[in-house]
Amino acid sequence: MASPPSLLDRRSADSSPPSDRRDDEHGALERAAPRIATPIRAAGFWTAIAMPILYLPLLAGGLSSSLEGGAFLGLVVANLLALYVGHAHRR
Repeated sequence: MASPPSLLDRRSADSSPPSDRRDDEHGALERAAPRIATPIRAAGFWTAIAMPILYLPLLAGGLSSSLEGGAFLGLVVANLLALYVGHAHRR
């Protein structure tokens, strides 16, 4: 009976060559705007962290009108966009 692969074996099998990893780290934003990509990623990251504070007043008052529901949905979509943009900050 063979023993299961060790953690080191799984890492070496899952890892890609350094050139492939380098291409993954530099996304479309880095290729489109290399000089401002870092500040955009930082702004997206910190916006994604701070934005849920804006949910509280809407949720405390209730989402009784369609305007409040639309505002809440817009905040959630904006928060998801900020998460997507800022997810690679400081990697």
